[in-house]
Amino acid sequence: MMDNNPEECSVCFNNYDDTLLRPRTLPCGHTFCSQCIDNAIKNGQLNCPSCRAQHTATAATQFPINYGMEAFIRKLKGMEVVPVTMVPTKPNKAPTRGISKKLRSLVEEQKSSISSLITSCEEVLSQLGEYRGQLGDWKTQHLQLQDRLYALVEQNKSAMKLLELEDTSVVDMTTQGEEGKTQLQAMLGSLDTVNTAQEVFMTINEVDQCNMEVEDWLQKCQELFPDVKTVHTSVKVQETIREALEMTTTETGATADPVHLGDSDSSIMTKVKEITGEIPQKEITVEDLRRMREPVKSLVEAGRVVAVKRLVEAGRVVAVQEDQDGRRSARITLQDGQLYLHPLLRQSTPAHAHTIQESDVVGVLDPSCTLAFLDLGWAGSTRGRVTIRLTPDTPLARQFVLLCTGQRGHTFRNTKLLWVEYKGRPGEWVVGGDYESNDGEGGAPLLPDLQGQYRGSGQAGAVWSWWPLGGPKSAHFVIATRDRQDGRQWSCVFGHVVSGLDVVRAAVNHSNIQEVTVVDCGVVLPL
Repeated sequence: MMDNNPEECSVCFNNYDDTLLRPRTLPCGHTFCSQCIDNAIKNGQLNCPSCRAQHTATAATQFPINYGMEAFIRKLKGMEVVPVTMVPTKPNKAPTRGISKKLRSLVEEQKSSISSLITSCEEVLSQLGEYRGQLGDWKTQHLQLQDRLYALVEQNKSAMKLLELEDTSVVDMTTQGEEGKTQLQAMLGSLDTVNTAQEVFMTINEVDQCNMEVEDWLQKCQELFPDVKTVHTSVKVQETIREALEMTTTETGATADPVHLGDSDSSIMTKVKEITGEIPQKEITVEDLRRMREPVKSLVEAGRVVAVKRLVEAGRVVAVQEDQDGRRSARITLQDGQLYLHPLLRQSTPAHAHTIQESDVVGVLDPSCTLAFLDLGWAGSTRGRVTIRLTPDTPLARQFVLLCTGQRGHTFRNTKLLWVEYKGRPGEWVVGGDYESNDGEGGAPLLPDLQGQYRGSGQAGAVWSWWPLGGPKSAHFVIATRDRQDGRQWSCVFGHVVSGLDVVRAAVNHSNIQEVTVVDCGVVLPL
């Protein structure tokens, strides 16, 4: 049946507006006002008032606003309906004799220009209305996110209160335990000084009483600590907040140049999509990543480059790889104008992420030279990045790339540095790379044959292999931190540190080298 009043909600019969009664379209295609949708949601389910189709829903805001309907209503309000019977008939006027044909042509030209401008104004006004609707939607989403953030903060406060109560209880029990220990020590002294049978019996009675109190204290400690609820709540709240923070990207303090799309012929909402990184119909390709560092030829192309760059900066571009074990993804980041590919991990893909095949990204690596990186950290923080120039025409270098990118399922990420040789002396070097057992006993090769033509070096920064090629620890790597002074060279050199050698030296000087870990790793994309 045709709807004769499209500007009205068919449930409440109120006119749509741009506040509480905004028109929203359900997946089944029917449109109702936000208020009626909210009222119809019961226990997370919504039955369409028109076709009774069932939809999962918690709030009306999860359904898209019908911007076309809003634009139609605005246009409808601006039209003045005049009955046909009341339209006066105007007699045809003969052209004014005092105006020449040339002037009449000029008048008609001006009228046409004005009509064209009126049409353009109407189009832009419609776009502004749609844009305002989008702004209102974003404000609503911000408020919802704010409520969720407040809920996380409240959870954190509750967890801290539980920890404070537990800490107070521990302090009280510690005080009791110290008093009991002091009494026991006093009893030992008393037993050493007893001289009569009466003193012995009196002291033993005191000892028995003290022993009972201490044993009771020990039992209470076993029963009270740890409080399961406190520990479980603390751990779970920390995990929840960490995951939320890791998935949250902020551009506060960003130094990127502002985007100006004012000269574009695109509509307002098209430019909004360019800025927000919504790239319909066409997926991101290696060519898109390459254009981020190349001059562009057109405004349309510039808009797409800006969109891709913003997606990368927001952490919404990931390389993916499908294999028999499922899907893995790797972050692509942009730092100081350089693109970095991080290792493939079994991790959740960020919401609204754009994907690109890992094989396509790795395929752009220079076959004659590759830059890999290791981020070293200790004491709970990342201390710096070590960039290594490899020679991939050697098997050891190719294996190093595999372990930096995780293409074979294994990676250097979260591995420890193992030990230091010649510490503080010429020829000092440090070992790492046990991706298997992380204790120096693992690190099997990933390639069947590691033999090749390797160069030698005696300089600090050389990256080489210490174990026999093909042995059970052939994945270990060695980084030299001081030059040799004996005139000899290390063999099987497959790379050299080009930046970050100071980070490796700082790690070597750490009190316990095995507390130094490879926090992250990957390769530099030469795009």
